[in-house]
Amino acid sequence: MKKLLILLLLYSYSLTAQKLAKGFVYLNDVDKSIQSELRYFSNNNFIGKPIDGYHKNCIIITLKAALQLKEIQQQLVKQGLSLKIYDAYRPQEAVNHFVKWARILDDTLMKKEYYPDVPKSKLFSLGFIASKSGHTRGSTVDLTIIDTKTGKELDMGSPYDFFGKESHPFYKNIAKEQQKNRLLLRNIMIKNGFTPYNNEWWHFTLKNEPFPKTYFNFPIE
Repeated sequence: MKKLLILLLLYSYSLTAQKLAKGFVYLNDVDKSIQSELRYFSNNNFIGKPIDGYHKNCIIITLKAALQLKEIQQQLVKQGLSLKIYDAYRPQEAVNHFVKWARILDDTLMKKEYYPDVPKSKLFSLGFIASKSGHTRGSTVDLTIIDTKTGKELDMGSPYDFFGKESHPFYKNIAKEQQKNRLLLRNIMIKNGFTPYNNEWWHFTLKNEPFPKTYFNFPIE
């Protein structure tokens, strides 16, 4: 039954899919209720300006990952909650932009907000910046949970994309409610087929992702 659903969805998305790599979709076509804030399309990110390859404010992801996010969303909606996506598919040119920026040590426009306690010179060695990203394979997602009544994000104890130990999923020096919120996100993602990343509470990759060795570079538009 699920295979049939995938085939039907692929057919219905055939026109828009012509603009994407095969197997990718716009998340909004799969579930319009999932919220988003594409940070790398804006100035609100650790570099402080839009990132190369982000030409439109839309979430692109593999169909397989999108269907799992839809299932998660259906479970959260029953609790008065919703997913909110910060980033999903990320073109290689965006990763290259990160790498180029990290090597310009005097460009620290957003240091206070995103990496106040980490020297920029150590972003590579500490694993915050790398030349390859799971996002570029299309089945990794950065996200949080919001309260649908207030529209506000649940308090996770540290901001998205914060470079520091505070972003580790099991960081203890935060309030109990913040720890509870992190576990809520982590548990529902794991339950529905995603693998968490040890250093970032917001980062998850689909198990058995469809393109485990392919790093794509088509733009987000």
